[in-house]
Amino acid sequence: MKRFFAVLIVLILVLFLVSGCISNTQGQHDKSFFAMDTVMTFRVYGDRSAKKAMNKAIDRIKEIESHMSSTHKDSDVVKINKAAGVEPVKVHDDTFYVIKKAVEYGKLSNGALDITIRPIVELWGITSDKPRVPSQEEIEEKLALVDYNKVVLDEDKKTVFLENEGMGIDLGAIAKGFAADEAVRILREAGVESALLNLGGNVITIGSNPDGRPWRIGIQDPRTEETGQPHFTIVGVTDATVVSSGDYERYIEEVYEKTGERYHHIFDPRTGYPAQAGLIACTIITSSSIDADALSTILFVMGREEGLKLIEGLDNIEGIAVTTDKEIYTTEGLKASLIPSNDNYRIVD
Repeated sequence: MKRFFAVLIVLILVLFLVSGCISNTQGQHDKSFFAMDTVMTFRVYGDRSAKKAMNKAIDRIKEIESHMSSTHKDSDVVKINKAAGVEPVKVHDDTFYVIKKAVEYGKLSNGALDITIRPIVELWGITSDKPRVPSQEEIEEKLALVDYNKVVLDEDKKTVFLENEGMGIDLGAIAKGFAADEAVRILREAGVESALLNLGGNVITIGSNPDGRPWRIGIQDPRTEETGQPHFTIVGVTDATVVSSGDYERYIEEVYEKTGERYHHIFDPRTGYPAQAGLIACTIITSSSIDADALSTILFVMGREEGLKLIEGLDNIEGIAVTTDKEIYTTEGLKASLIPSNDNYRIVD
């Protein structure tokens, strides 16, 4: 866990360092805070109304967390999980929307993203103080409870029901993206024209850098402990979200130190094990953070070939996949513009 926060701090510094020299023609408002189990950093440009909007956006993120957390005792998610196999639970509109969206992505990916993964998450406990590698028998027992098709949604009543007792949902792969989109909405409605937000790996830009150039976002090197480099490439974006996932974020450190095996936090819902599809990191670039959040997980679980093929079929979405051999594969829209920022990686045509 300590290593996870250290990586986040490095990422935040990298993002701000590579954003370019900034003209101080507008007020600059910076704020770091902790929400949704991660460190978040906002940089917003504008007058006092921009600062007020920034604080409003932060409050909105914390409100979303209170509804969608898997650990807050009064959250919609906890109530849904407690009532699994018993009765439907009425939820906030936001929670219903996010769950519905997640189920749609479950169908799109044939289960590569499945929010009913909660029993597997709890079994491994990778984000807890006592992570462990469970037995195959334990995994198979919990895997029987994982099936997004058994999430029953009532649009009119805004209720959610899990068909079987013992089932549980976890919105960790998508809720942060929704929160990012809500923050952007609030800032835009307040007239903010330039901002850089980092929600623990979900990076969102509003407009361009105040000096008129695109924001330059460094994408973290997933093997920085080996290469000594903070990022493997830099992308220039305007009005976009850049979301990355990888096996370097959270994993069982004790096992890795003894065996070199990374049991990380991104599970394959079809196997009950941390995803092993030949990737160490992936990134999605698009306009919607909720979509990028879901698709970054899907790409990592599906792997380079199948995952990038799916993304190529979606409009206005680009993807980057980094293999265990440190080879970089991208969707067609990025092939001409992506340049490695260190020699440890190479782009494959």
